[in-house]
Amino acid sequence: MIETSTAVWENCLKIIKDNVPTQSFKTWFEPIKALKLDGSVLTIQVPSLFFYEWLEEHYVNLLRKTIKHELGADARLEYNIVVDNATANSKAQTINIPASPNGELKNPSVPIPVTVPSSIRNPFVIPGLKKINIDSQLNSKYSFDNFVEGDCNRLARSAGFAVANKPGGTSFNPLMIYGPTGLGKTHLVHAIGGAIKDRFPEKQVLYVNAEKFTQQFVESMKNNTINDFKNFYQLIDVLILDDVHNFAGKEKTQDIFFHIFNELHQTNKQIVLTSDKPPKDLIGVEDRLLSRFKWGLTADLQIPDFETRMAILYKKMQLDGIELPQDVVEYVAHNIDSNMRDLEGAMVSLLAHSTLNKKEIDLPLAKQMLKNFIKNSSKEISIEYIQKLVCEYFEVPVELLKSQTRKREIVQARQISMYLAKSHTKSSLKSIGMHFGGRDHSTVIYACQTVEDLIDTDKKFRAYVADIQKKLKLS
Repeated sequence: MIETSTAVWENCLKIIKDNVPTQSFKTWFEPIKALKLDGSVLTIQVPSLFFYEWLEEHYVNLLRKTIKHELGADARLEYNIVVDNATANSKAQTINIPASPNGELKNPSVPIPVTVPSSIRNPFVIPGLKKINIDSQLNSKYSFDNFVEGDCNRLARSAGFAVANKPGGTSFNPLMIYGPTGLGKTHLVHAIGGAIKDRFPEKQVLYVNAEKFTQQFVESMKNNTINDFKNFYQLIDVLILDDVHNFAGKEKTQDIFFHIFNELHQTNKQIVLTSDKPPKDLIGVEDRLLSRFKWGLTADLQIPDFETRMAILYKKMQLDGIELPQDVVEYVAHNIDSNMRDLEGAMVSLLAHSTLNKKEIDLPLAKQMLKNFIKNSSKEISIEYIQKLVCEYFEVPVELLKSQTRKREIVQARQISMYLAKSHTKSSLKSIGMHFGGRDHSTVIYACQTVEDLIDTDKKFRAYVADIQKKLKLS
C-alpha cells in the first residue's frame, strides 16, 4: 500500500496531539496542510513565515521524532511557506524552506524572503535630523511576567512575545490585538514595549492612545507643524497605538496615520495596534487603512475561563504578598467572569479589607463584601432576554420564534434560544417550551440535542453559539 502525504501527516498529528496541550495543537498544528510525499521527505504547508519560525524554535524535536517514527531514520521534513508581500496588488506566493532532521536550514546562506517591501529612503526625515531620546510612555508595572497566560489569550501573548524578541522582523507586522474592555489588551502591549526596551535599548519605542494621537495631530494643524508631527512619528522604531477604533469618523487623522503607517512598515519598523473589534467590524475607518491592519496578525483576547481566572487571582495575591483561603478565591473566580478588570477590582477590595482591618477573610465575609461585584456579574438571565439577543444576532423578529414557521434561519435561531435557555436559566423544559409558542418539552429536548450535535460537527455553527454565549456573559 502506497502511503499519501495526507495519511502520513494524519498519523503524525495523532502522535503530536498526545504530546502538546490542546490549545497549542489547535493553534500550531491544525492549520498545517500536507502537500506531498517524496520517498522519505514529507512537505507540509504552513500559513506564514512566523509560523515556520515558531515550529522550528519550539517543536523541532517533537517533529523530528514524529517524522522518523512514521518514515524511518532518513526522514526529512520540508516546509512550504505562504508569504504575502503586503503590497496592494500582490498575490500570495510560496517558498520552499527544506529543513534537516535537526531543524536547521539545509542552505542557511540563502536569505529567507520577508513580508515587507524593500527599504526605501524616508522622504519626510529632515536632512541632518538626529534621533532624540523619546519618552516611551510605557507603564513598567505591565510585563510578560505578570500577564497570566490561558487558552483565552495564548495566541496573542505568543505573538507579542515573538514581536518583542524580533521587532519588525517577524510576519506579525502589524500585530493587532482586539477584544472587549478589561481583558488585558493594554497590559499586553505595554509588556511588548517594555520587553523591547529591555532587549534593544537603542530602539525608540512609543506607546500612545489613539485619542492622544488625534489631539496631537489637531494641535499640529492649528500650529502649522504637520511636517514636524510626521517627522516625529517616523523616528519611532516601535509604535504602539492603543484603541485604534477611536479613529472612526476622523478622516484627516486616518489620512495622516495611513501615511505614517506606510512609512514605518516599509522601513521594517514594528507597529502594534489594539482595538475593541476585529478590522472587519470597525465602522467609520477607511478601507485602505483596514486592509493594512490585516497585513500581519490579528489576534483576539477572550473572556478567561475559570482556571485562568484562578491563576490571575493567585498571581495578584503573590505580587501583593497576601494569602486568602482557597474557597474564597474559587468563589471570586466562579462568580466574577465578565473581565479581568472586575476580577482584580474584587481582589483589591478583599486585600484592602484584610490589610486595613488586620483580619482574615473567610467565605461568609467575602460574600458580604463582594455582593455588589457578584450582583453585577451574576444577574439572572431571562428566557425573553435570550430570545432578544439571539434574534438580534441573526437579525430575525422575536415573534417568528414563537410561530409555526419552519424556515431554516428561524428554526436555527429557535433551537439555539432553547438550548441557551436550558443552559443559562433555571426554567423547566415545559416552561421553556411555553415561551416558544406553547411547544412541549420533547421539542425542547430535540432542539438541545440538535444544537449539541451541530456544535460538535459544524465549525461555523459552533462559532455562532460561542459568539452569543460571549454576549450573554458580557451583558
